[in-house]
Amino acid sequence: MSRVLFLGDVVGPDAVDYVCERVPTLRRERRADLVVVNAENALRSGPRIRTGFGMSQDIVRRLCESGVDVITSGNHAWDGEVAEVERVLAHPRVLRPANMPAGVPGKGSITLGVRDHAITVVNMMSRSAVVEAQPMFQRWLDHPGHVGPLWPAWEAVDRQGATIVDLHGLVISEKQAFAYAVDGQAAAVLGTHTHEATHHLHLLPRGTALVTDVGMTGRLGGVTGIAPAHWVATLRGEDVTDLPPYELADGPMTLGAVVVTIDGKRSTAIERVS
Repeated sequence: MSRVLFLGDVVGPDAVDYVCERVPTLRRERRADLVVVNAENALRSGPRIRTGFGMSQDIVRRLCESGVDVITSGNHAWDGEVAEVERVLAHPRVLRPANMPAGVPGKGSITLGVRDHAITVVNMMSRSAVVEAQPMFQRWLDHPGHVGPLWPAWEAVDRQGATIVDLHGLVISEKQAFAYAVDGQAAAVLGTHTHEATHHLHLLPRGTALVTDVGMTGRLGGVTGIAPAHWVATLRGEDVTDLPPYELADGPMTLGAVVVTIDGKRSTAIERVS
């Protein structure tokens, strides 16, 4: 029996601080054997970098030192300075989506020993998560359509022991369909990307735990953890040139997290962490 603590999209440096402070206590209180965190939205703004988009070596180091075992990502894994992105994706505990073409830096899965048995963490991304071309993403891809389909990538992954999937995408039906397709093969399919936690926690018939979106770890009071000014101006078709840079929302911190209990290769429970 093992327990996996999974934290959804960590938004901004305030949320990184919060996670680093909370993980040791959460590990102890929730009796977690493995901690997985999606941290693709953790950066503070800088030259050509928007707050809440991307990762850095320092963020990865701090998360790992706090007790995080695996860091997953998604479409914003490629945001940031090119050299820094490549160094982050070369870190042994950092994942980017597995369904990417050859030549894209990084890896899509990792297998770790947990309580004398193996757990494989797989990072997958729906094409629905790439609704516009991020500049750094385009360094390696001609256009967003080059994100590969989910099923061939899933079948190609070297899965050992129980398998946890971070499925990064917008479409609810796609995440749910994928979970049913891998029911009995994956211990859990945990949705990320929307930043809005979905209510229902599912245990599928053959033992796969499913939540459509784990939800973000970040500040409320904005749009997906970010102050609403840019989002509202874009929606209205207004010029955003004179607006200040993207800033974090200023509401209270929220924790988007679940704990999955695994027996063998199947889950026996999934619960929210508030």
